[in-house]
Amino acid sequence: MNDVWSMVRGWFEDPQLRHGMSAVLIILIGFIAARVASRLVLRMFLKRLDAQQQMVSRRIVFYGIVGISFVAALREVGLDLSIFLGAAGIATIAMGFAAQTSASNIISGVFLLGERSFSVGDTIRTATVTGEVLSVDLLSVKLRTFDNLFVRVPNELLVKSEITNLSRFPIRRIDISLRIAYGEDLAHVRDVLMAVADANPRCLVDPKPFFATEDFGEFAVLLRFSTWTRREIFLETKNELQTAIQRAFRREGIEEPTQRRALEGREGAAPVLVRWEEASPEADPKEPS
Repeated sequence: MNDVWSMVRGWFEDPQLRHGMSAVLIILIGFIAARVASRLVLRMFLKRLDAQQQMVSRRIVFYGIVGISFVAALREVGLDLSIFLGAAGIATIAMGFAAQTSASNIISGVFLLGERSFSVGDTIRTATVTGEVLSVDLLSVKLRTFDNLFVRVPNELLVKSEITNLSRFPIRRIDISLRIAYGEDLAHVRDVLMAVADANPRCLVDPKPFFATEDFGEFAVLLRFSTWTRREIFLETKNELQTAIQRAFRREGIEEPTQRRALEGREGAAPVLVRWEEASPEADPKEPS
């Protein structure tokens, strides 16, 4: 027993082992302090910062304290930091030439953070994808699409392309395109659409719903009906409105022109498409010859 105790005491009296244990202890304490400090910063500025700023602040505090503790641990074991700084400078130059795309993404990420076009939790639409922003990192922006897919978009691509923030403002406009037969009374159609919007509690009274005649097509009048709702219930309200409009049109006898094909051909031969025609549902269909 005395021999074991003497061996253990000899380990603690060894300067190298003592400095190594001190370095490990410094790193552990620094890691714990970084976790605690990042949470305290989040609680202190929870109401003043948005989700993106909270994430960036937590990372700066956490990795800053961890980096300081790591440097202190290296000094504790007696390593000369000037050697590492010189090697880091040479490695940085070499990596700069080898990773120009990554450097461009990092710079673009700084611009995205400074511009604040969107933040974590927003729903954005780019040229190729639409989804919720999960994080804005140094190299890329992470998105989650509506069908629950994870998409990584490089920062450089976002800086160069158009970005639409679908959740920046509290309300959104619902646009519904309609095709009405020429025989229908447009004033009556407008009254029916306005009544549908008034009956839906999710449609806002201010701004008011909007009815417009877009164009007079070859076989139908093209209309647009717009109303406003809160962005959180945009899709639900749009689906409800479309269903309610269809029911109201059936109840009021408002018909949309339907498209049918006119086929002609000789007996025993394959019919040939001659023309497209538009006709109301109540019209008698013409049998192909």
